[in-house]
Amino acid sequence: MHQIHAFSLSHSLTPKQTKICSSFPTRRRLVRKPSPPYKPNLKPLTSRIVQLTRRRQLHQIFEEIEVAKRRYVKLNTIVMNAVLEACVYCGDIGSALKVFDEMSKSDGCGVDIVSYGTLLKGLGLARRIDEAFQLLESVEQGTAVGSIKLAPPLIYGLLDALIEAGDLRRANGLLARYGFVLREGGNPSVSVYNLLMKGYINTGLPQAAITVYEEILRLGLKPDKLTYNKLIYACVKTDRLDTAMHVLEEMKDKARKLGHDDLFPDVVTYTTLLKGFAHCKDLLSVQKIVLEMKSCHNVFIDRTAYTAIVDALLNCGTFKDALCIFGEILKQAGSNSDLRPKPHLYLSLMRAFAGRGDYDMVKRLHKRMWPDTAGTISLKSQEEADNLLMEAALNDGQVDGAIENLTKIIKRWKGISWTSRGGLVALRIEALLGFTKCIFSPHLLPQVSPDEPIESIMIPFEASRPLPGTLALKNVVMRFFRNPVVPIIDDWGSCIGLLHRADCNELDAPLSAMMRSPPPCVTMTTSIGHVVDLILEKRYKMVTVVKYGNICGTYSSRVLGVFTMQQLCRLVTSVSELPGQELSVCRRM
Repeated sequence: MHQIHAFSLSHSLTPKQTKICSSFPTRRRLVRKPSPPYKPNLKPLTSRIVQLTRRRQLHQIFEEIEVAKRRYVKLNTIVMNAVLEACVYCGDIGSALKVFDEMSKSDGCGVDIVSYGTLLKGLGLARRIDEAFQLLESVEQGTAVGSIKLAPPLIYGLLDALIEAGDLRRANGLLARYGFVLREGGNPSVSVYNLLMKGYINTGLPQAAITVYEEILRLGLKPDKLTYNKLIYACVKTDRLDTAMHVLEEMKDKARKLGHDDLFPDVVTYTTLLKGFAHCKDLLSVQKIVLEMKSCHNVFIDRTAYTAIVDALLNCGTFKDALCIFGEILKQAGSNSDLRPKPHLYLSLMRAFAGRGDYDMVKRLHKRMWPDTAGTISLKSQEEADNLLMEAALNDGQVDGAIENLTKIIKRWKGISWTSRGGLVALRIEALLGFTKCIFSPHLLPQVSPDEPIESIMIPFEASRPLPGTLALKNVVMRFFRNPVVPIIDDWGSCIGLLHRADCNELDAPLSAMMRSPPPCVTMTTSIGHVVDLILEKRYKMVTVVKYGNICGTYSSRVLGVFTMQQLCRLVTSVSELPGQELSVCRRM
């Protein structure tokens, strides 16, 4: 048997063969580099959270986040910021604070300026202003988690939230305290003034918005398109349509002279003007604006603009023109689904033709609204569509058809508000039938007139015995055995929310942490009938009565009194309890 030794081959090779073998490359050992850590792709999860946020499905978001944590162990700041935004969007500030605390812990994903801005916005919308200012102070002093610095996005978020809530007193206070962060060249930027104009318009003070515009010019700031749009809206609200048209021409002149295309009027500008002239029933001006909109190459008439055009034409009484525009919408919607009309447009047309008694047209619109509209048709819209069908039948002289529709409405919607448009039609049908054949069981408010202002029967705010929001529930728990809802005030005596008995679930927690904010409110001149409908429709236990005014140079609201469901129940009397009396006002509970 032959034995082959490991070194025998090298000894047997000739020098020439040895040289050839040495020319082959030496085989080296492959060194494997450590692979980088696995980074999961969380973009689909973030997109999913955004979709659920739009649907207000906060519970589903938390369920999917828990599943993601078990799968990925740790989520990044972007995903958790999306969760934080979802909490704020859904009005759950308690969950937002818990998410923020979880992010800011040592084993959390960390917080950034987006996290702080979102939380500040949420605290502002929840009217927890003291906590928002404490958070801002911690950022200013450098003690905030994440070493966040004061920056305009933080201030803008809280400022916008305060203005959306109608709290202009605190909005001006925020600017006085932290306005230096927003200053450009010694003055606040025009964006700040745009927000203030928006706030004054939303709180019913458009004249103050015009004053803000004058302040912009005095400081030498350059108004942008948003400023001009807000100014035009303020002029429309104050019925100064000549001034609004002057502003429109100024926008176009400045855009041409400066060469700034972003100053040219846009679809928002024109739709605002349309609403103003439609309110005055100025058909010639409406037609002029529609023609200008269609002739501008840089103005795209979207679904909202088309709807405004139809509404304006209907308001001016030109039903044929409105139907022509409606047909144009349907024609273009065949190639562009974004132009498919919303239910609001169908309801606008149905209101107009129901008033004329065109039962056939209303019936066709009622039938086509379900398959042809874009988006979801709310229950309120469905109910109004049924009511308009009943109204069209009655105005067309088809009493039996109107009674049939009313019977269907009662069966489907379980009731109807007497002060609504459909309720007034039902009242006409009731008058035709008489109380012997009455379909409803009416209730009365014999002691008051629905047209009187709520100020005449409200409880003064001091008499409602509001509680400070800083008190712990355990110190005033017996109060909620007597009263189902109590107003909550801050350190300045301003009403910041309502605490319901059903929400009292933590004895050691401050009242402000459990209250519902902002409180539902009406002005002192609001009619009793409107407040009653508001309480019955929204199921409010209490409504605050406020007065807007100029306090120390700042426009704000002050709570004067409250009106409760208990008061309403004491005022109501059933028709069966008043036999033989003439019934002038009836209202169904």
